[in-house]
Amino acid sequence: MAVTCFIRYEIDPFQREAFKQYAENWHRIIPRLGGRLLGYFLPLEGSNYEAWGLVGFGSLAEYEAYRARLRADADAVENFAYAQRERFILREERTFLAQVAL
Repeated sequence: MAVTCFIRYEIDPFQREAFKQYAENWHRIIPRLGGRLLGYFLPLEGSNYEAWGLVGFGSLAEYEAYRARLRADADAVENFAYAQRERFILREERTFLAQVAL
């Protein structure tokens, strides 16, 4: 069963550009490591502190293998370090979703 990892971020609205750079970095890292990047989304109007990332996988097992590759990849490790250093992500949560067949 295909799954989508839905990541909800609470971001510092004054560091929107830093989060944008973080998301742009994932655009080249995630596909290389086996994830199907569906997109990163910044707030445009309304709430100014919620951002989202969506990444697809063929199964939860594929997600787990991807996470192992992520922990070993220098670019991914640096992107995580960038987020910690700059402190623009205040909170992060993951939900795994299955698409409802039409």
